Amino acid sequence: MLRIQEISLVQFKNYEQASFRFHQRIVGICGNNGVGKTNLLDALYYLCFTKSYFSRGDQANVLRGAQGFRLEGHFDNAGEHASVVCILRGNGKKEFLADGIPYEKFSRHIGRFPCVIITPDDIQIITGASEERRRFLDALLSQLDPAYLQNLIDYNRILQQRNSFLKSLTERRLTDKSLLEVYDEQLAPQGSWLFERRRVFLQELLPLAGKFYTQIAGAEEPLTLDYDSALLHTPFRRLLREGLEKDLYLQRTGSGIHRDDIEIGFAGVPFKSMASQGQRKSLLFALRLAEYETLKAAKGFAPILLLDDVFEKLDEQRMHNLLDKVCLQDDGQVFITDTHPERIQREMDKIGVSFELITIGPEALPTLGTP
Repeated sequence: MLRIQEISLVQFKNYEQASFRFHQRIVGICGNNGVGKTNLLDALYYLCFTKSYFSRGDQANVLRGAQGFRLEGHFDNAGEHASVVCILRGNGKKEFLADGIPYEKFSRHIGRFPCVIITPDDIQIITGASEERRRFLDALLSQLDPAYLQNLIDYNRILQQRNSFLKSLTERRLTDKSLLEVYDEQLAPQGSWLFERRRVFLQELLPLAGKFYTQIAGAEEPLTLDYDSALLHTPFRRLLREGLEKDLYLQRTGSGIHRDDIEIGFAGVPFKSMASQGQRKSLLFALRLAEYETLKAAKGFAPILLLDDVFEKLDEQRMHNLLDKVCLQDDGQVFITDTHPERIQREMDKIGVSFELITIGPEALPTLGTP
């Protein structure tokens, strides 16, 4: 069973210096808005993914006025202990170490301590552009398969190079397009491999998400989830060849797996155009639970689950269905943030599990809760 036992934060976001020890499997993190509940969850996420969930750049996570930050966490997985340290130095250099040994490639850490996070902004996975759903899919597959992550990194690098060359053809009025053939020879095999991995994987993930949606919603509804990719109908090399003139005009690569999507339908129409807020939130949690179950099956233990402000996002019955699943039916470690400690107490009492409350604020001390 995977557990985070302790974490310390130095100059991270709004924390000048703080340490937290976790004694229970279920941890409630309470406090007023703005005191750092979500920042603590992000620090936990950092130790699993080597980066922030909320910020693209590391520098955005440094305490105002400071030059860098340091995070340290202690994990236990079935009696095997590990320490993880992330350091961002004043010169912008980032170091990531496991048991005192620095990673040459941060990507090698991904998947060692699997983690699933659910936040209010995640609703963009349902209502936002296709990029949001690809990011969700890629993050999950990267935790499952190091080869997928490396191929994705390589694909994005080649894609960026191809796009830069397309732009330079126009700006510098070049006529020799032979370099495009080189990029296409590199891009097509990478993209085709990633497409096939996604296609096979989604055949299992999407039906699982549909099952969880029914459980959370408490009723059968006409929901459909399908993988949408041009590669389902046309080989990648042909797509690149047929789209060349358009690519030259737009100065970017218009076809490929970087345009894939998960198509969500409801009674034959796009889900986001007619679904209620409750239905959208139910589907978000269903996708995350499918992610959670998939990681658990692949790793042989439950991933760490981070729930940020979820009580505000679901009605009481759907919230109970979610917590019953992750807190009672599973044995993974769960962190839940909320502004109302009594609400966490009430929900944990309903499902009958022991938990721990950590209140963030001046002179705050952790307390233990029991059913």
